[in-house]
Amino acid sequence: MKKSEAPIIVEEIFNCDVKTVWDTITRVDLMRQWFFENIPDFKAVVGFETQFEVTSGERTFLHLWKIIDVIPLKRITYSWKYNNYPGEANVVFELFKENEMTKLRLTNIVIEDFPDEIPEFARESCLGGWKYFINERLKRCLEKECLN
Repeated sequence: MKKSEAPIIVEEIFNCDVKTVWDTITRVDLMRQWFFENIPDFKAVVGFETQFEVTSGERTFLHLWKIIDVIPLKRITYSWKYNNYPGEANVVFELFKENEMTKLRLTNIVIEDFPDEIPEFARESCLGGWKYFINERLKRCLEKECLN
């Protein structure tokens, strides 16, 4: 992924209210159900930092997140880096009320280029990952949460 490329944008509409979607993307107990199971902690507070490992094939990536912007029930942005690899992106989750439903727009903006030789850092891999997390995993989680 490169700064010169357009941001990756993934959208989904959920049959839930904004608060339910907000809670699901910001409460660590719910994030573990759809995002990464091993997130040690998460707080929707500017300056909060967390890190955790994710293994992909033979590589292990230490994810480094730092919250850089929060408007409760509307937007949360965090810096996303990997230990021992160049590259940085800002990931923005925005929520919009649409009648009785909520639209989530995820925007992944590259701030510093990621290495070309790592397949997991390719634009196609990133786009596929976000579609999987937002359009499949989060959607399934919210369908379950909203029914309870």
